[in-house]
Amino acid sequence: MTAKLLRGARWAAVAAVGIAYSVAAHLAAADPSPDWLDAAVAIAPLLLLALVLAWRSPHRPLMLLLCAATIAVLYAASAWLVQHFNWVFLLQHAGMQVLLGLAFGRTLRAGQVPMVSRFAALIHGPLSPALARYTRQVTWAWTLYFACMGALSLLLFWLAPVAIWSAFANLLNLPLVIVMFAAEYVARLCLLDPSDRAGPLQAFRAYRQASGTGPLPPSS
Repeated sequence: MTAKLLRGARWAAVAAVGIAYSVAAHLAAADPSPDWLDAAVAIAPLLLLALVLAWRSPHRPLMLLLCAATIAVLYAASAWLVQHFNWVFLLQHAGMQVLLGLAFGRTLRAGQVPMVSRFAALIHGPLSPALARYTRQVTWAWTLYFACMGALSLLLFWLAPVAIWSAFANLLNLPLVIVMFAAEYVARLCLLDPSDRAGPLQAFRAYRQASGTGPLPPSS
């Protein structure tokens, strides 16, 4: 029971940090008088990721030195960064959508196992023909979703006031993903037999497991 509470508290903390950063990012991007704090909010995730990767690298001293040099360059260019930090936000949002779309889309090529089929195989084992067709269709749906989100992010950044783009990219990003998951779950309940269905928690565990495994064999 204690372990479950600790896991629940950890995920609640992760969710709280994610929501807090989304709000902070929106406020920074929409600030009519940007300053270095707004720029710091934009580059903080990239710097944190770089530091984590450097710390885990087998060449830790060299990579940490490279990170320190990068931070020094950013500090020296802080005036320029303050004027252009919204491009960093755009790179993070649109870039992530494009990368996810490519990750899902490339598994739809001939001879590949669709991404969602990989997740389903971790839960069900060999997939039934109906489930194999369904998971391939869901992989297509996620590919199109990420492609549309990336394209819309670029269009809004180009055509709309930055506050509107920021609301879409920073505040609506997670809710839209949740809506997509919910819509897929409803479709699963309507289109699949009970034996081929998996609950949200099972699907989440499969995603976590798949993220640390190699390609699964093709399902029949």
